[in-house]
Amino acid sequence: MRSYSNFSVRDLLDAFSSTAPAPGGGGAAALTGAIGVSLLLMAAGIRASRPSESTDSMELAEATDRLRSLRPALAALVDRDAEAYTSVIAALRMPATTDEEAEGRRAAVASAMRNATDVPLEMMRACRRALREAPIVAAHSIRSTRGDVGVAIELLRSALRGAGLTIDANLTSLKDVGYTDVVKEERQRLDAESAADVERGLSLLSGESG
Repeated sequence: MRSYSNFSVRDLLDAFSSTAPAPGGGGAAALTGAIGVSLLLMAAGIRASRPSESTDSMELAEATDRLRSLRPALAALVDRDAEAYTSVIAALRMPATTDEEAEGRRAAVASAMRNATDVPLEMMRACRRALREAPIVAAHSIRSTRGDVGVAIELLRSALRGAGLTIDANLTSLKDVGYTDVVKEERQRLDAESAADVERGLSLLSGESG
């Protein structure tokens, strides 16, 4: 499978709009998150290039370093999500004409579905970490990049929610109650924690918080 990170923008959009099963919603969420992180990095970089205006530069520099590691992680999840769903399709297409084959197919599908759920959960974790840095970038952003930071926050919120929707869809096919309960709990926690950072970041941009 080709890496989607090497596609042109037009080819990538064509891939998402094709009738192929992958890339799909999970990959789109990961890509959206990577773009959100990129915009935060841009805003932080512009502020850092103006040291005469900068305060608490160490805090912004540390946030920037953490964000830099998240962008390639999210970009890589576009491919990983496509690979995971392709594995689900392959498992579903396994023969099941005998009891042994049917049992093997069930086990393969369960394993593939679990992996296809773990990947968007990683997306949510990465977006959560990025949104944790967003208020720092918002607090230090210059006027001309405040709109960009706002877009970044909204993209990361959408990416996190999109990954959560993918998880929800997958969990309906999984029978392992212990696993599904753990995933649901973490998914809800990540969503709630991120909502607080979104509110904080946007309020800083609008001047509603000091």
